[in-house]
Amino acid sequence: MKRLFMPVTLCTCIALAGCGPTQMQKQTANVTQSSAAQQAGLSQVNQQALDSIAHNLSVNYRLVTNIPSEKCDKTKADGACFEVELSFTAGEAINAAGWQIYFSQISPVQSFESDDFIIEHINGDLHKISLQEDFTGFKQNETKTLLFRAQYWSLSEHDAIPNYILSADKLAPRIIESTRENIDPDTGLETLPFVTAFTDKEKQFKRSANDNTQWLNSKSLFDRNAALADSGQDVGTAIIPTPKHMQLDAGNGKLDIAKGLKLEFGNVNQHEVMVAVDRLASLGIKLSEQGVPVKLAVQANDSKKIGSYQLAVKSGEIRISGVDGNGVFNGLQSLASLFHLDKKNLPLLEIEDEPHYEFRGMLVDVARNFHSKAFILKLLDQMAAYKLNKLHLHLGDDEGWRLEIPGLPELTAVAANRCLDLQEEHCLLPQLGAGIEADTKVNGYYSVSDYQEILRAASARHIQVIPSLDMPGHSRAAVKAMAARYNKYTIAEDSEKASQFLLHDPQDKTRYSSVQFYNDNTINVCLESSYAFVKEVMTQVKAIHAEAGQPLTRYHIGADETAGAWVESQACKDFVTDKSNGVNSIKELAPYFVERVADILFDLGIEPAAWSDGLEHTRKENMPAVVQANAWGHLPWGSHKQTHELANRNWQVVISTPDVMYFDFPYEADPKEHGYYWASRATNTEKVFQFMPDNLPIHAEFWSDREDNPYSADDRLTKDETGKVLSAPLTPGRKFLGLQGQLWSETTRSDKMSEYKIFPRLLALAERAWYLPEWAIPYDYQGAKYSRDTQVFNDELRRKRDKAWSAFAQAVGRKELAKMELAQVHYRLPTVGAVIRQGVLYANIAFPGLAIEYSSSDGNWLDYNGPVKVSGDIRVRSRSHDGQRHGRTTKVAGDDKK
Repeated sequence: MKRLFMPVTLCTCIALAGCGPTQMQKQTANVTQSSAAQQAGLSQVNQQALDSIAHNLSVNYRLVTNIPSEKCDKTKADGACFEVELSFTAGEAINAAGWQIYFSQISPVQSFESDDFIIEHINGDLHKISLQEDFTGFKQNETKTLLFRAQYWSLSEHDAIPNYILSADKLAPRIIESTRENIDPDTGLETLPFVTAFTDKEKQFKRSANDNTQWLNSKSLFDRNAALADSGQDVGTAIIPTPKHMQLDAGNGKLDIAKGLKLEFGNVNQHEVMVAVDRLASLGIKLSEQGVPVKLAVQANDSKKIGSYQLAVKSGEIRISGVDGNGVFNGLQSLASLFHLDKKNLPLLEIEDEPHYEFRGMLVDVARNFHSKAFILKLLDQMAAYKLNKLHLHLGDDEGWRLEIPGLPELTAVAANRCLDLQEEHCLLPQLGAGIEADTKVNGYYSVSDYQEILRAASARHIQVIPSLDMPGHSRAAVKAMAARYNKYTIAEDSEKASQFLLHDPQDKTRYSSVQFYNDNTINVCLESSYAFVKEVMTQVKAIHAEAGQPLTRYHIGADETAGAWVESQACKDFVTDKSNGVNSIKELAPYFVERVADILFDLGIEPAAWSDGLEHTRKENMPAVVQANAWGHLPWGSHKQTHELANRNWQVVISTPDVMYFDFPYEADPKEHGYYWASRATNTEKVFQFMPDNLPIHAEFWSDREDNPYSADDRLTKDETGKVLSAPLTPGRKFLGLQGQLWSETTRSDKMSEYKIFPRLLALAERAWYLPEWAIPYDYQGAKYSRDTQVFNDELRRKRDKAWSAFAQAVGRKELAKMELAQVHYRLPTVGAVIRQGVLYANIAFPGLAIEYSSSDGNWLDYNGPVKVSGDIRVRSRSHDGQRHGRTTKVAGDDKK
């Protein structure tokens, strides 16, 4: 009979015993375990035995159910709770005790059952499995199990995190080999061989009994792709993003460019356009004196937006003019978009173009898991190709600090690496499956020269880099780095330096848990040293930018998710008591911090940006005139109300809606798809294309909530019984500044996975940020309520949208993906839709132009060129244009197969 245990968390230990077990408690535990181990005939583990266990212990992670049982904690997560069975099989007998396993588990374990193991939550996602006192070892091939329950849900096979760490006192830790990630040779993507595949729709796939999400299979995907009728548009005339105005030659004439192009720069500064010129050459367009003349010019026009341009492809020449160098650059990128790799001509046409949004951005989180400089430089190339102009670089969070700051070496010496150092003197805890080595791919930082190389590359592509070092929440990396600095100078008896940039109150006994389950991740906003740190860091970052030639004019504070901190900090109690600060309660501390940091930035000539929830409680009169607010609320939860309130403050709102703009979310509702899913389980490229960011509430007419159920969105003026306005529509004439896609990296452990998640969704992001389509519903400034019943977005508009999507998808499939392959972008190859009807295989794909392959039980892969007779178990997959890579293989569902 397995025994039931409630784990003791580190927070509880702090409350009961200061900061964990005393030395005597540790010695008593060791003696007890040692005595039990001796009675069982076990020896204390040594390095050789530890290495053997790491090599031979087979771990299996199996989700049992998402259906809460009576053993779940009803007081947490509204009772939502899932159950996992961890099993351990010994390839060789294990006759040693005194070892434990550290592993990452997104949601904290509530309780567990085991005859052999104890599990406890350490901090964040880190947990520890220890041996029971009466552990008797493993016989060869024996399996022992640990059943645990954790809050919320587990809806993906990739919720499990690799790299379980085997450790023992005074021994070198090891990764348990069976828990390492593998790389699929066909897709190039990470796989987790220790995770059991999902099979049960009701217990494993659904969030709750009300969850109507459908597990996407090849048949449902085939039906969806079948609606992708040929738009009738020649992809040769397609440009992504779509120009505002295009006039095609009435005779469908073509310009032969077989001899290449001859560039005439006129009054254009060559340095401002050379990246675009180089891209033309990289696509195979020759640049020669015998080529077709391409006449470039800057023609200033204050009535046009920055980056606007005109492009004319005539029978004997090409003309590109821009309102500035950026406009000429964009015109050249449109010329590259017109080009088809397999053709040597261009359509005759005239284009007049300008962006819909001033801000067209992409966030990349390199803090949770580091991503290389090479990846960032490649991303900048692709952003510029599709006219995106803002890179929001998330450089600091709980799990890592990724930018060298002169004078503060601890920020990178300690906080840029994760390893098994429980005291965190040399590195941070091994959160998110980081493993044990400082040189693993998820660790690292950008040196000053690395970062300046990124800045210069961005400037050459007319892209502004907006750095973000999140604070006061999401700041554990900085807090721990400055704690290490404090300890260093305390030992050196230099108290002034020790406390100079201290970010935590050592006497703070507050017990809290952040959204990511940390109990120590928030900067103490009541310490003057915290503001000294902010000013020092921002002064240094400003100097780094200036030296690289891209002035730092905007910085993203973050400012989100700080609930529960500081309440037992004496420094904060004193701060609130001191009325001169204008703070009257603990709950006012977070907005005070944002306001004060915004003032620090203002004094440095830097405009502040922050997430919407970190800004909504600030006082407008205490903030600078220019404030960027990234609106990241979930649409079915009524987030349009908060977004409109911030816009009505006349702040610059950047739409960052997670339902559609979080590219770390899965493309499809399939447990084999990578990514988090708290707001959406299916964010494919078509959904991004459908977005109408100017009109957030309209999506209630055709999108669903995260359980695929209808919702309503009320955008009318509402007041409480006293007449106080609770929510209101946008003030007439108010507009949003722009649109931003987000790649968060908690489960994104490689550059290839980053590219897989970003591309091809980035193309649809660019389309929506640059071009306002005729099918988009204008915002109703009078306010309205939307649902499936209102049908403002009527059938005619749907047909127009779907036709436009068809044209876009074919341009992506037939032209743009091949260009990405030349740039070695690891974009997502779509899974194939397929059915078998009366023994005939029918298959299709979301991006026509990509090849489809099928195989039967003999394992041979054949090209699919149309309906074909098949027998046996049939599988399908997509193939890249260059034939070097394949999409994920899926089994075909037919009339009698599911």
